[in-house]
Amino acid sequence: MSPGLIAAIHRLDRFGRLLENASLVVMLSSMIVLAVSQIVLREVFNTGVIWADELLKLMVLWLAMIGSIAACRDNRHIRIDVLSHVLPGWLVKASRVLVDLFAAAVCAIIAWQAWRYLELEIEFDDRVLVDTPAWVAHIVVPIAFALVSYRFVILAVKDVGEIVTNSTERAAE
Repeated sequence: MSPGLIAAIHRLDRFGRLLENASLVVMLSSMIVLAVSQIVLREVFNTGVIWADELLKLMVLWLAMIGSIAACRDNRHIRIDVLSHVLPGWLVKASRVLVDLFAAAVCAIIAWQAWRYLELEIEFDDRVLVDTPAWVAHIVVPIAFALVSYRFVILAVKDVGEIVTNSTERAAE
């Protein structure tokens, strides 16, 4: 790969990280402000915003989906890792490649099925938050699962690169 392409990929990755982190901060801050204001409105003024509870539920969905993308980005997702305590290093990496590829396939299937569900929501003209099309609120699900699938593929490729690099270094010794 050319140095220019590598630099462009790193800039794109930094932009993606910034966008994910900013989205998480804005979403969580908005949720806190909305929830606290809803509590104050109910307890002090005996009123509230009709759609606030539904919006908070949708914001939790968005926060979870964006958080899962960020967790996979740094390989900080939940992993049941029994083999790393028993197998040698290169076999642990090889097993992680298989697990990451399997997780990528599962996430891709979920993204596809979520997309199909979104098409049904569009067809039936489902509504949320008084009069917002439901697909607008739920589009985060297929996008997030597609991005998580992409992240798992990237993790698998990195692990393959480490396996190849380490085996090349061992052969040179």
